[in-house]
Amino acid sequence: MDGVDGVYCPQRTLVRNLVKVFLRDGGDLRFEAEDISLHDIDTEHPLVHYRDADGVTQTVSCDFVAGSDGYRGVSRTAIPADVLTCSTHEFGYAWLSAMAEVPADPLAVLAVHSRGFAAQITRGANTSRLYLQCPLTDTTGQWPDERIWRELEARFGAPVAPKGPITSKQVVPLRGVVFSPMSHGKLYLVGDAAHLICPMSAQGMSLALHDADVLAHALTQQIEKHDSSLLDSYSDTCLNHTWERQASAVWVTETVHDSGDASYEGEFRKQIARKSLEALLEPVVMSGVAG
Repeated sequence: MDGVDGVYCPQRTLVRNLVKVFLRDGGDLRFEAEDISLHDIDTEHPLVHYRDADGVTQTVSCDFVAGSDGYRGVSRTAIPADVLTCSTHEFGYAWLSAMAEVPADPLAVLAVHSRGFAAQITRGANTSRLYLQCPLTDTTGQWPDERIWRELEARFGAPVAPKGPITSKQVVPLRGVVFSPMSHGKLYLVGDAAHLICPMSAQGMSLALHDADVLAHALTQQIEKHDSSLLDSYSDTCLNHTWERQASAVWVTETVHDSGDASYEGEFRKQIARKSLEALLEPVVMSGVAG
């Protein structure tokens, strides 16, 4: 690996590679499934019902169910409401997130500005994701392409080139969400089905992979050794890790955003955040000087 700084793997590429491995090892992958529902998750053999592409209702009998269908998926709804709790933190601002058909050079640029946070981050050889902090009440209609590029340059304090077509836009409220427990009966929640973490932390995929890794080891131990101890502790193990990451995400998000735009938390918090940001960046600066 000498001479290699790192390898960037877009999320879609990672998922495609994981799917290839799953199919290579005999996995059964079914597309175009609709009206998915889970039943009897607290029995020995829970059931998954779905309607296939031909409109025929199918039933899969399971030993275990991994609910990895995202925040808006159906698996979490199978846990009784009187069992599941939800803890949420709202930061009070949003990001305008836009996909642009232009490369990011360098691969990631982040800016703290009095008008708000801004970033341009690579999403492949010829695409990049743009982020602009904005009020929760903003809509994509208030952000035509020209305004996005103009605001990005203002917050970067330098021209942005090249500019190109913006293919998608959305306003994303910044929040943290944790559901507990992450298991019930034979159902085990994985990734965004169990938690959302502020994108400022760039921990969403890592959290999901951590959950999947813990569950994979637990299932292996149960199947090969008939030892359920790791499955029994799955929720506690993953929730402990999730709360550690949430704590880090809240700190870095507030540090970066409060140190720029004082309109949300005031001048006192802005100055405190700036000192935290300086302390965070000082080792990076010193490393660059030493190098």
